[in-house]
Amino acid sequence: MENEKKIEWTLRVAMFGEFLGHGIFAIQLKTHFLEMLTAFTTLSGTTANYVMTAIGILDVLVAITVLFYPFRLLLIYGAVWAFLTALARPIAGDSFWDFVERWANVGVPLALLWLRGWPKTWKELWS
Repeated sequence: MENEKKIEWTLRVAMFGEFLGHGIFAIQLKTHFLEMLTAFTTLSGTTANYVMTAIGILDVLVAITVLFYPFRLLLIYGAVWAFLTALARPIAGDSFWDFVERWANVGVPLALLWLRGWPKTWKELWS
């Protein structure tokens, strides 16, 4: 296997782990995740639980999809979502360093996007 393919698969597995782990925690309604959601959106109670479960399911779907078909729009979504979830931490009262520590979560989908090439047309978003 050539080096570029090894790098791509390493990044795909890393993004899979990131999104699967976060997705499972969200489905389990991890208390800190709910606190961050409330701080970021002002949702609370049953509504926050439903939204958090939906987020968790979406994260698991992203995790699985990136292994089999890492299309560019998915990678852009992954980078933006990782940035926002990292940003939610200091907004919810965590240290700024909790945000900094998660920059790798943004870097993994961006590195995959770099390997695939930035989309130049709408059609390329899906490849």
